[in-house]
Amino acid sequence: MELKAAPGGQFSLIDHDGQAVTQDSYRGHYRLVFFGFTHCRVVCPRNLARLSRILEALGPRADHIRPLYVSVDPERDTSEAMKAFLATDYPRFTGLTGSREQVDQAKQAFRVFAERKADPDDPDGYAVPHTAITYLMDRNGGYLAHFPESLPEQQVLQRISVLLDAPGAAPAQ
Repeated sequence: MELKAAPGGQFSLIDHDGQAVTQDSYRGHYRLVFFGFTHCRVVCPRNLARLSRILEALGPRADHIRPLYVSVDPERDTSEAMKAFLATDYPRFTGLTGSREQVDQAKQAFRVFAERKADPDDPDGYAVPHTAITYLMDRNGGYLAHFPESLPEQQVLQRISVLLDAPGAAPAQ
């Protein structure tokens, strides 16, 4: 049986301050990676709020984590739109976007499904259903764990705490 590669890997995107970033921009920090879009009405706000509470509960250990919110809707999610969306309710997160090709590369690296669908309730006429999984990457960008939306918040907090406290969880070399 052939094993597939772990989620994660190379990406080249633009952060919500308009700066080009890659996976190496966050070297030395854990990364909590969630894909979504700013026009999402339920799943993304719920998950971002949940992840924000988890980061708060981690206390000072959260300082070692870079929470990243990667857009699956780069046509609407400019750097400015990402920054405005995150600033008030999810300030710990850095929004990442880019060209369609850049976003597709990041989605592929993390095995994220997202597809534009017609939505008459959206002002722009579409929504982007997507994978609702959060990934925890190590200080070098390697995969540590993933957390489906259905996993209770307390279990996510416990698993992240265990991984942060594990032997060998020292800073990147």
